[in-house]
Amino acid sequence: MSVEATLGQFKETEGSEPFRLQGSKMLKVELADETIQAKLGSMVAYQGDVKFEHAGSGGLKRMAKKAVTGEGADLMKISGSGEVFLADLAQEIQLVKLTDEAITVNGANLLAFDADIDWDIKKVDGVSGFMGGGLFNTHLSGSGYVAMLSDGPPVLIELDGTDTYADPQAAITWSEGVKTSVKTDVNLKTFIGRGSGETVQMAFSGNGWVLVQPSEGRVTSAAAGGQSSGSSAGGAIGKLLSG
Repeated sequence: MSVEATLGQFKETEGSEPFRLQGSKMLKVELADETIQAKLGSMVAYQGDVKFEHAGSGGLKRMAKKAVTGEGADLMKISGSGEVFLADLAQEIQLVKLTDEAITVNGANLLAFDADIDWDIKKVDGVSGFMGGGLFNTHLSGSGYVAMLSDGPPVLIELDGTDTYADPQAAITWSEGVKTSVKTDVNLKTFIGRGSGETVQMAFSGNGWVLVQPSEGRVTSAAAGGQSSGSSAGGAIGKLLSG
């Protein structure tokens, strides 16, 4: 048996949709003279005439928000014709398709989205002046694909009016109309190093859903200069674009 035949189980997946999962930890995007946005430094391979450039802030309003919030959704534009393979630290990828819908995504978990998807930075209610200015996430709306990262298989929690709480780094994404706030548990034990480790929780209320990963935030993009052992090589293009 040839080496290629032995490795046949890893052959790329073909299909008619432009965004396609390759297993659970890699995304293939087919470009046809169009532009998408993706996490800075997330490209692992490509074929064809493809160009990469820093996406910037997406306008003066969003630039001001990024400067104030430090929101971590650093993006690059990928344009041209060909196929691009995206991944980040071998994390699992959750792919959804919006149809005139909106979701909110933890910026660190955002991998890629269609060019027709509009995005903005939103602040969680109740955290003004807390945690370095607040807790912020990325709001996505419109029609098209959105790919998100999760550190392990997530769980979808249905919201039926009962208040639900999650670690801010564990909540990946939630539906439009769900109200968010922050619950804190700060007492004397917190200040003397005897806290529970769950001082800050994110609260969700209303009707809808929230997707939660089984981790409190291993997500550290190579492009963002994370300390993961695989970050320096994987984010080489990201570092060039951000520079």
